[in-house]
Amino acid sequence: MSRASISNRTVTATEEREIGKNKWMVAPGVWRLKDVFVNAYIIQNPETNNWILVDAGLKSSATKIKELAAEALGDSSSRPSCIVLTHGHFDHVGSLQTLADEWNVPVYCHKLEMPYLTGRSKYPPADAGVGGGLMTLMSWTFPRGPINMQGTIEELPIDHTLPGMEEWQWIHTPGHSPGHVSLYRESDGVLIAGDAFVTTDQQSVISVLSQKKVLNGPPKYFTIDWGAAARSVKTLAALQPQVVASGHGQSMYGADVRKQLNKLTKEFWDLAMPEDGRYVHEPALANEDGITYTPPARPNYSLMATIGLSAFAIALAIYHRKKKKSEAEKWIAHIKKGFN
Repeated sequence: MSRASISNRTVTATEEREIGKNKWMVAPGVWRLKDVFVNAYIIQNPETNNWILVDAGLKSSATKIKELAAEALGDSSSRPSCIVLTHGHFDHVGSLQTLADEWNVPVYCHKLEMPYLTGRSKYPPADAGVGGGLMTLMSWTFPRGPINMQGTIEELPIDHTLPGMEEWQWIHTPGHSPGHVSLYRESDGVLIAGDAFVTTDQQSVISVLSQKKVLNGPPKYFTIDWGAAARSVKTLAALQPQVVASGHGQSMYGADVRKQLNKLTKEFWDLAMPEDGRYVHEPALANEDGITYTPPARPNYSLMATIGLSAFAIALAIYHRKKKKSEAEKWIAHIKKGFN
């Protein structure tokens, strides 16, 4: 997209507008729901009032998503024409089966994401050695799937359109997962990036809880191909979006987000990529049947040191507690002896 076309496009949003608890209007016809630490989106075609759900959050998200639809669209009985997935990680498909069954609507994803959504392949193990905070250290416990939506899920149209959404297009942005896609509305520069990059430090529990606004690369612990991830960020930065809405964090706007996105593109290897990790030196490989190769786990001495120090601190605390208890029992015995 040229600079001229950026200046000529319709600019209609400069910040999010809260419409309810953990619910925001991001731009005309675009709404965001935050459930714990992940976002789901509703996008609407203003000419037809047709709408679709983008991602399905956690297992706790189904009721909240329906509440968002009622508040945003003013119709509690409304249902989408379909559900579109940016990718199939557990925090983006938690309520998928529930909502797809209740609404009786099709689900769309990229063909390379199909194996993890039709019961054929798990995602590779999370990389708990990439550092960054407690979310990373906990990541080995996160579900890897697969789930099975066979019979309900379909491939996204090969012409990159979204069903019923003529203004929108999908863009293949792999790296975080093989079939990851982002969604873009060129008329006003609205980009739903999924986890191709995010607007908070998703590795840190403090950042996740505070929703501190900062442009960041994809969540490190689940990213399996860093070369592809870097190329995907570059692809999205070239769009020079006016509005950025991601899978985690608050929406960002205008020249500031474009500046940060350009910086992330140029300095991706320093700003986004971990120093070490299972997929840093060698990516996982995948095809339309799922994962075909997973690099061997790498020893991560900083992780082992963190776990070792934590275990030592816990053992020390238990020891001191027992020692104090033992000393207290001795004093009680002495006191009793004195009274006898």
